[in-house]
Amino acid sequence: MSVVLFHRDLGGAGHRPLVLLHGMLGSSRNWQTVGRDLADAAHVYAVDARNHGQSPHAEPMDYPAMMADLLAWLEANTSGPVDLLGHSMGGKTAMMLACRHPDRVRRLIVVDMAPRDYNWPGGRAEYTAMKALDLATLKSRADAEARMEGIVKDWAMRKFLTTNLERDDGGNWRWIINLPVLSKSLPILERNPLAADDHFDGPTVFITGAKSSYVRPEDHAAIARHFPSARVKTLVESGHNPHMETRDAFVAEVRAALAAD
Repeated sequence: MSVVLFHRDLGGAGHRPLVLLHGMLGSSRNWQTVGRDLADAAHVYAVDARNHGQSPHAEPMDYPAMMADLLAWLEANTSGPVDLLGHSMGGKTAMMLACRHPDRVRRLIVVDMAPRDYNWPGGRAEYTAMKALDLATLKSRADAEARMEGIVKDWAMRKFLTTNLERDDGGNWRWIINLPVLSKSLPILERNPLAADDHFDGPTVFITGAKSSYVRPEDHAAIARHFPSARVKTLVESGHNPHMETRDAFVAEVRAALAAD
């Protein structure tokens, strides 16, 4: 059963809809700056996946459920096909929806994700660090970052993880993500959501980061098999998060994709 997803309208009313999907442990707030950069070219919406941001917590946490949620959101908030952009986990959801419901997608943009299985030991470490955090004694997000340093070595990742910490009405810290369900579902979320015969023939662009290992040269064959019209654009200075690391170059690539015939 689908849940009603929270979304942010980032501007551009009157243009064709562009729907942005965040990655694992992210939220629509990660897209606010880029969304506003693109609002003169598209009517930009950023959506929170289930168990993330301000969307409901629910099981199961898998790609069919996230696709059903997104399809219900599209039916309620848009008419006709949309331009759909997904990053990382959101890219997998976007790929699945484009393949299974091509009438709802005019153009697909996938950011640093390929149609294959993943197994990231580092990702498991991040969940270990979050679950080990004693929220009852936590003083601040900076305190949380310091406590996770022994497990999560990357400063930027620690800061990203703590964006999921908020105070409740009583002033106590809480995770806004559904940490138990996400942790339990991680092996499912790492899998390729596409079946062998899934394909989307519409215009497709994969934007990748040269400093990231999420999309490898050997992945291009699978991309072409599922998305025969796909072009791969690589941002030389970017890692896994080009919308944050190389924002201007990323926005330029998205603009070009939206304007292409």
